[in-house]
Amino acid sequence: MDTRERLIRSTQELLRERGYVGTSPKAIQQRAEAGQGSMYHHFRGKPGLALAAIRRNAEEVRARVDGHLSAPGTAVERITAYLRQERDVLGGCRVGRLAQDPEVIAEPGLREPLDETFDWLRRRLAEVLAEGKERGELAPDLDPVGTAAALAAVVQGGYVLARAAGSAEPFHRAVDGAVDLLTARTRA
Repeated sequence: MDTRERLIRSTQELLRERGYVGTSPKAIQQRAEAGQGSMYHHFRGKPGLALAAIRRNAEEVRARVDGHLSAPGTAVERITAYLRQERDVLGGCRVGRLAQDPEVIAEPGLREPLDETFDWLRRRLAEVLAEGKERGELAPDLDPVGTAAALAAVVQGGYVLARAAGSAEPFHRAVDGAVDLLTARTRA
């Protein structure tokens, strides 16, 4: 792994662990085993490196989610696979945690990849739900856009509840409830 990649990976980890303010250039350099000159050779300081790390987080999250949503199966099976995928629940969502960071949200350039990712997630879920309606798998009166927004909120809210409780149980209960509600909207 080259120095640039180590810097991005280290920044991804530190942003998740410490947030933007707690992620110092020195901490990034130490974790990446890179000198100050290397960091500034590849990036225009901490904001540029943070943006690269946030964009990478967003790309990786989208790829993982799309793997589930593009797989074979019914709409409910694919969405259930996404909801129940293996995750570090107590670590939180790599995108959602940053959306709770005041410094990231205050900077439009850093916030943009988060907005794009959540918009993409809601659109992608809505597409799968609309496809399920078209195939007759889901109730004809199901609102794909509203349901997609609710599913995204369940996941993000589940992370928050789990972190507050210090247990993954609230996350899993929220997901199970969402799956039950979605399954109740299937057509036999």
